[in-house]
Amino acid sequence: MIAQPIRIGSRGSRLARTQAAWVQEALEKRGLSAAISIIKTTGDKILDVPLAMVGGKGLFVKEIEEALLAGEIDLAVHSMKDVPTAIPEQLLLSAITRREDPRDVLISRQGIPFSALPASATVGTSSLRRQSQLRAHRADLRYLPLRGNLDTRLKKISDGACDAIVLAAAGLHRLHWKGQITEYLSPEVSLPAIGQGALGLECRRDDAITRDRIAFLNDPETACCVAAERALLRRLSGGCQTPIAGYATLSQGLLTLTGLVASLDGTTLLRASQTGAPETPESLGVAVAETLLAQGASILLAALCSNDPNHLNPT
Repeated sequence: MIAQPIRIGSRGSRLARTQAAWVQEALEKRGLSAAISIIKTTGDKILDVPLAMVGGKGLFVKEIEEALLAGEIDLAVHSMKDVPTAIPEQLLLSAITRREDPRDVLISRQGIPFSALPASATVGTSSLRRQSQLRAHRADLRYLPLRGNLDTRLKKISDGACDAIVLAAAGLHRLHWKGQITEYLSPEVSLPAIGQGALGLECRRDDAITRDRIAFLNDPETACCVAAERALLRRLSGGCQTPIAGYATLSQGLLTLTGLVASLDGTTLLRASQTGAPETPESLGVAVAETLLAQGASILLAALCSNDPNHLNPT
């Protein structure tokens, strides 16, 4: 009896298709058949409105999860930074792949680094997390909304719509576009998004066959770090659209997590770091969140949520 191909669900952007193809190739190297099904998500359809106004990054996974629940696909490939902390009970993030470079990067029209951009230069990014942190370092720059896939965003540089844009390094690396990068931003300047650089492989909880087939793609170190980051986000989020960042590393048997909560204008940046045991990453995430709340993050969160009638997900 020939095993049925694993049906992989993916968004239709070039980056999403590249990521799904990487998973497909890895499966096929194991002798497993796999086919990719492209699913257009709400987030892909609404390109002229900031995510903060239309429902947050969960809009990039909703339709794909619905296809999983309906049995139309067996496996979803997500960028972990797009996955809400709450997923349907019937689904499971069964594998987290080895992380690509998690940093944010700057691409500028004239190859000028962030610190040297002239006053009033325009920087494109729709991420509130990025905007708030960058404003804290350069309040003299103009920050413009920037939606669309990587091709569309890069075109904003070539056509002169922006002097610079800020993107995730991971996507540019996966598309072999490293040559476009002007500067890698350190976590001290722009702490990454929760899960940035990692891929999440989601399947149905009761689908033991698919779970077994993809188990080899799980990277325990990345999964540990992402678990700590998502626990931080889960404890902090409160359901509102808030500039929250978190980045965990595992070194010499110790797990270190740095978390950040910021005001939208970047005038308040709360940061906390703690180290703990890798066996209990969720506990570390909650501990860092509690430290931030004690510093006043609860006040920031409450103020931002009160101004957010839609109670959106953080980015």
